Amino acid sequence: MTGFGWLTARPIAHRGLHDRAAGRPENTLAAARAAVAGGFAIECDVQISADGEAMVFHDPALGRLTGASERVGETSAQDLGRLTVAGSAERIPTLPDFLAAVAGAVPVIVEIKSAYDGDLRLARRTAEIAAAYDGPVALKSFDPEIVAALREGLPARIPRGIVSETRQDDPVYATMTESRRRSLRDLLHFEATRPDFLSWRVDDLPCAPTSLCRLLAGLPVMAWTVRNPDQRANAAAHADQMVFEGFVP
Repeated sequence: MTGFGWLTARPIAHRGLHDRAAGRPENTLAAARAAVAGGFAIECDVQISADGEAMVFHDPALGRLTGASERVGETSAQDLGRLTVAGSAERIPTLPDFLAAVAGAVPVIVEIKSAYDGDLRLARRTAEIAAAYDGPVALKSFDPEIVAALREGLPARIPRGIVSETRQDDPVYATMTESRRRSLRDLLHFEATRPDFLSWRVDDLPCAPTSLCRLLAGLPVMAWTVRNPDQRANAAAHADQMVFEGFVP
C-alpha cells in the first residue's frame, strides 16, 4: 500500500455519522462531531457557493435538505449558512468550519462534486483549504479532470483519489459519450490522474480496475456505500476499508 495508511485505518462514516431522528443530518457539524466521538473517519461532500466558497453539502440543489428552491451555486456562502438542514437546528457549514469542528481528531475525506464542465474553481478552493488544515485530510472526485488538476499545488502529504463505479446507472452518465464512460469505469485516465487511492461502489466489487490497482500499484480501495451485512462482507473481501451509513460498526 501507499504511505497513507491512515486513509483506511478506520471505517469511514458516509457524510458523517448522521441520523436525522437524532438531529444530526448528513454533512453537518453534528454528524462530524458524532463520527469523532465514535472514532470514525469522515467522508463529506463539497459544492461551490455563488461567491466561490466550498460548502459541505451533497446535492447541487437545495430542495431535498432545506426546502429552498435555489441551487447551491446560485447562493452566497452567507445565505447558505443561514439555512437549516432537514428540519434540524444544524446549518450548512463551510469546509473550513467543518474541518475546524473535526480539528484533526480523525481523517476527513472530501469529495469534490463536479458538473463535468471543466470548472475548477471548487477544486482550487478545496485544495487551498486542505493545504492550510493541520490534520489528516484527503481529496477525491468522480471527475478525472479535477483529480489531475489537484496534482499542481497540492502538498504531497495530501492524498488524491478517484471515485468511480462500474454499473454507471446514475443519470449523469446519460449525457456522456461511450468513450468517456469507458474511460471513467476502466480508469483509462490513470496516467493523467495518478491517484493515491480509489473509492469504488461496493456493489460493483470485485472488478478489474480495483483488483489491478491494489495488486500492481498498491493503491488502497474504499468501498461505498456500505449499508447492510452482505455489502460489508463484500467490502471486507475486496477493499481496504468501507464507507458506511445507517449503522454503527
